[in-house]
Amino acid sequence: MTPLALASLVAARRQTRKSNQKRVHLCAVAEKEKTATERPVYPFSAIVGQSEMKLSLILNVIDPKIGGVMIMGDRGTGKTTTIRALVDLLPEIPCVSDDPYNSSPEEEEVMSQEVRDRKASGEDLPLKYKKVPMIDLPLGATEDRVCGTIDIEKALTQGKKAFEPGLLAKANRGILYVDEVNLLDDHLVDVLLDSAAGGWNTVEREGISIRHPAKFILVGSGNPEEGELRPQLLDRFGMHALIRTERDPELRVKIVESTRDFADDPVGFREKYVDDNQEFATQILEAQIASAKDVKTDGEIARKISQVCSELNIDGLRGDIVTNRAARAYCSFDGRTEVTEEDVGKVITLCLRHRLRKDVLDTMDGGDKVEKVFRAVFET
Repeated sequence: MTPLALASLVAARRQTRKSNQKRVHLCAVAEKEKTATERPVYPFSAIVGQSEMKLSLILNVIDPKIGGVMIMGDRGTGKTTTIRALVDLLPEIPCVSDDPYNSSPEEEEVMSQEVRDRKASGEDLPLKYKKVPMIDLPLGATEDRVCGTIDIEKALTQGKKAFEPGLLAKANRGILYVDEVNLLDDHLVDVLLDSAAGGWNTVEREGISIRHPAKFILVGSGNPEEGELRPQLLDRFGMHALIRTERDPELRVKIVESTRDFADDPVGFREKYVDDNQEFATQILEAQIASAKDVKTDGEIARKISQVCSELNIDGLRGDIVTNRAARAYCSFDGRTEVTEEDVGKVITLCLRHRLRKDVLDTMDGGDKVEKVFRAVFET
């Protein structure tokens, strides 16, 4: 996908979409008014290049069951900026105001047990709207800081389950970002992946067990020069985006000038991109609504996806499942209801390149190998 592909996709949708005032109103909160104390966020639509990273993040927001994104690339390429910019696009979410897990008042799968019990008893739950949480996990975080801790003394002396929620609780219904994930302890990466896949976090200490919702999009980033994740951990990330430092001098100048303009006048800079940001937000929300129920994949396309995975000798079925989900999300993002071979071609490299078996004698890039097999299978 070229750097202009996402912008072109949005522009095409803008011309063909019929107006829907209710949805546009819902998405208008994407360009929220900034308070005097709130730090301005760089506009998503102003980010130049890095189309793989942007597309992977968008598709995971549309369908979180894709399984997160692993972003590998050079330092200083805007990874954190892009993630914060995407979160800033999203509408605020309704939460039970006195619940520490950002519980939804309606969706049981992201509702804590306490809120479920209160709702079952007929209690009128107090609500407030929050920004979609984005939680940064520090490299030196302990397991207790990530998962939460139980106050054993209070539990034994007072008979109460005193639980201090960790980062997984705060990330529920949001995005958990781990920079330098390849330097994180493997057992912590396991905990994060288990929670992201299952949607729940369980803390057990001295025979006491606490369970709470932890449904989030896991985004990891790292520099391949500092080491790779173990293959069995890497395989559990839904998508893998490879980003590189921009080499085109004109684009580099454009990035430098945009960064300078934003630093000099953040509010004025954001105003230039209000319409484009709202268009992105509307498009993402419409895709979220449509992806789960309207988009269909023809049986022959699904068979060819599995054939590609088979010919690449990919272990397990995660590659098949994620590629099908990502193709549906991309189709929905484009405003259609029938997955095409072109949709699969846009996402299959992102879904499969990190699942290939390593061969020290193979000189071909993993992404190139996926594209070669994809063309051989789908063009016959």
